[in-house]
Amino acid sequence: MALKESFEKSGNVLFRYRSFIPVLILLTTFPVIAITPDNDQASLFNMVSVALSLAGIFVRAYTIGTTPRGTSGRNTQKQVAESLNTNGIYSLVRHPLYLGNYLMWAGLALFTYNIWYFIVISLIFWIYYERIMFAEEAYLRGKFGGAFEEWSSRVPAFIPRLKGFQPPTMSFSVKSVLRREYSGILALAAVYFVIDYFRLWIMEAPLLGWRPTSVVLVITALLALVLRNLKHHTRLLSESNRS
Repeated sequence: MALKESFEKSGNVLFRYRSFIPVLILLTTFPVIAITPDNDQASLFNMVSVALSLAGIFVRAYTIGTTPRGTSGRNTQKQVAESLNTNGIYSLVRHPLYLGNYLMWAGLALFTYNIWYFIVISLIFWIYYERIMFAEEAYLRGKFGGAFEEWSSRVPAFIPRLKGFQPPTMSFSVKSVLRREYSGILALAAVYFVIDYFRLWIMEAPLLGWRPTSVVLVITALLALVLRNLKHHTRLLSESNRS
């Protein structure tokens, strides 16, 4: 099998299982935390890690809040694109959702206080998502032809350019973000909580009492429960022409 076909085939397989990445990251954090010594720069690590994750949430929220139905979805079985996004954040970077994912989980990796783990996770993320992006772009090239070629020739795949922004064709929708992102944010909060309390357990520190990670997890879980019920049992979050 030629390298091009191999990349595309493996990318499509990885595309279907990309939602399991947070679980794999969580499992690998345990031995890393166990072997990482106490760090006197913990506050700095905390601030940078949270800032990275919040930046990732912002990128994903803006992307999802300004894109129409049939694009930027959570589909896992096959590639789907009813139209080619070239405006809004897609005028700066071709894969903004994956950029957001990286920032979110890079923040988690840094929360282990182990810079080498952060570097390794970054490399693994790139190898994994490079193949997914390759498969997605092969699909888009086949479906949209010259329009895709023109767009991809001027817009970078992963690291955003700093000029050439074109306003999105759709206004920002808070409903879209609330409807589609609560589960991912809950997963992020849960992993932060587990890492934090596992580190306390390793340090033989008291586990009782409220900490920032536990407060955020409880609030996020309650909001996710409310949003899930609104999504599945009411039409308050429903919109036309939105995924």
